[in-house]
Formats: sequence, C-alpha cells, structure tokens
Amino acid sequence: MFFPIFLSLILGILSGIITGLCPGIHVNLVTVLLLSFSPILLEFTSPIVLSVYIISLAITHTFLDTLPSIYLGAPDDSKALAALPGHRLLLKGQAHNAVLYTILGSFGSLLLGTVLVPLFLYGMLILDPILQGTIGYLLIIIMTIMILRERGKRLKCLIIFLLAGTLGVLVFTLNNLHQPLFHLLSGLFGLSLLLVSLFETSFLPQQDFSISPIISRKDTIQSISGATIMGFIAAFLPGFGSSQAAIMASAATPNMNEEGFLSLVGGINTANMLLSIVAAYTIQKARNGAIVGVQQLLSQVTFSHMILFLVVALISGAAGTLLTIKFSRIFSRYITKINYSLLIKIIIIFIIFLSIIFDGPIGLLILITSTSLGLLAHRWGIAKNHLMGCLVIPVILYFVL
Repeated sequence: MFFPIFLSLILGILSGIITGLCPGIHVNLVTVLLLSFSPILLEFTSPIVLSVYIISLAITHTFLDTLPSIYLGAPDDSKALAALPGHRLLLKGQAHNAVLYTILGSFGSLLLGTVLVPLFLYGMLILDPILQGTIGYLLIIIMTIMILRERGKRLKCLIIFLLAGTLGVLVFTLNNLHQPLFHLLSGLFGLSLLLVSLFETSFLPQQDFSISPIISRKDTIQSISGATIMGFIAAFLPGFGSSQAAIMASAATPNMNEEGFLSLVGGINTANMLLSIVAAYTIQKARNGAIVGVQQLLSQVTFSHMILFLVVALISGAAGTLLTIKFSRIFSRYITKINYSLLIKIIIIFIIFLSIIFDGPIGLLILITSTSLGLLAHRWGIAKNHLMGCLVIPVILYFVL
C-alpha cells in the first residue's frame, strides 16, 4: 500500500502546481473530475489512494496559487485581499519577497495547526453547536466596524460594499455558471488593478533578490497565529470560507503592515484546508470541495485516515514551499524581460478569454461589471477589502434568512 500512496502523493503535488499556477483551474474542478471517473479508477486502486491525491493536490495549491495573484493580478477567493499589497511590492521590485511572506504564513500555519490538532479536536466539538446561529450577525458587526472605521469615506464604503454584495448575490443565483468566482474576483481585484497599472505605470522594475524580507518576529507570530485561528473557524462553519476569515482577521489587526498581512492571508487558506481534515473526522462535515470529495470516496473519515492525511499535508506543504520559491524566482526573472504594458495587455486578454471560455457572454458581462466596480472603488480611494462584500453579503443572507 505504501507505493500507491506515495505515487498518489507525488501526482497530487504535480497537479497542485498546475491548478495553483493556472487561473481558473480550481481544486474543486479537479476533484469533481476525479469523482466522475472514480468508478473506473477504483477498479485499479483504492479510495484511500484517491483521497491522498486530493489532499496533496489541495495543500500544494494553497501555496502555488499566490503566484498568479501577485504576478498576474488574477486571484482566487482565498488570495483576493493579497492582490493589492502583492502588486504594490511587484512594482517596487519586491514581488519575490511578497511571495515569501505568503509562504511564511502558509507553512507556519500548517505547522502550528498540526501541533494544535488535539486542541482543535475538542474545540470543534464544543463550539460547533454554539456558533452555528451567530456567524451571520457576527459578520454584520465586523463589517459595520470596518465601514465606521473609514472616517470621511463611510458612505462611499457602504455603497461599494452593498454594490459588491448585490453583484455577488446576483452571480450566485445563476446556477448554470461554471466559474462564478473567476469572473467576480478577477474583475474586482485583478482586471481593475491591471487597468490602473496600465495607465499609471509604464514599466515593471527589475525584481531585486538582494532585498531581504523585513517582516518582524512580532508580525510573524501575529500573522501565523491569526491565520491558524481564522482557518480553524473557517474549517467548521458552513458558508464561511477563507475569504471571510481574511476579512475578520484584517478587521482584528487594523495596524498590521503589508508584510504581516500577506503572511496572514497566505496562511488562512492553508490552515483552513488542513483543519477541514480535522473537521471531517471530528464533526463528520465537509466545508470545502476537496474534503467533500474525500468524504464521498471514504464514506467516513476515521482517526487513522486523519493521521495519514495530516502527514500527507505536511509533506505536500514542504514540497509546496520549495516549489513556490522556485517558481517565484522564475517569474521574477522573466517577467521583466518583456514590456510591462504589453504584459498587462496580454494578461487582460487572457483573463477575458478565460471568462468567455468558462461561461460565454454571461461570464464576460460579470467580468465587465465587477471590473467597473473595482475601478470605482479605486477612483473613490476605497480600501479593496470592502469589495469582499461580494462574498460576505451572500454568506450573511445564508445565515440570517
């Protein structure tokens, strides 16, 4: 059994490279395809081997997906808030450092989350029934505090938040969409950012590897612990994902600098994925597509399954760390070889092309609308986190109504 599991682990890591580097190819998509072919695959292998593939794929993806967010301006939901500070560091020639900050958060929260698994096991059993009916109201309180904190811009922040939330509700009511988050988040946080850069920046500076990361020990501890706690909350609350956890964490740490914030956002998704494994065993509930796939394959996640998956997660995380650093150096080295304006135009065309491929004219319409809203937020000088209303308001409505 060792060799099939090891081979599945390697294949999962390699697949995680593809899903992480290619915008729009999500872990959930690969999981659905795997489940579709599982009757055939199970004639040659076992459910546990396929489950190891999914876990290694999902963990590796949480490391590599920071690259298109920072270098290409095409984030998924878990890295949307990292797009703006990451892009600012890219324009300063420090994109590689931005990636290192996210990796620090990802691997740090992976290690801390693993160490604290016994505590989280009991915590989920105690807190799960208590928090089920309160999360919607908690989000309302948090978003209200975040808007009130914007002195002189409160009305505009509220308008942007509500417009983004309305757009999110409309998009999620369209059940026939294949990649709703791609159009929504690529417009709000990617395409709008690229268009601004196109008109404000004529070239991309040489990426400087000699500048050492400057994150302090205090920010490192704060970001990793915050990411682990938020990942824990997101792992067992229905409808509450990494993006909502990032908003809560940013609201709780308003004075955190860009380096710490990138580490925080990087760590939340990895911690969420890791602790979703624990939730699948403890409360027998899946909170993301990858774990849903695992539960369908195994029927029930046992203690021995959980231990195996935690080991697989640690190995995949270590591999993901090394691979992300390697690919980031390649990105940094070659991204400046071409004209930056031309590069932005190519990326914009690529995102539009993917939007049309995924969902045709409807996908393109959503992309244009979300991009316009992102540009409006920039024009008004509104913080990008208020655009996360596109995900927060649907979650609030899910819990409150």
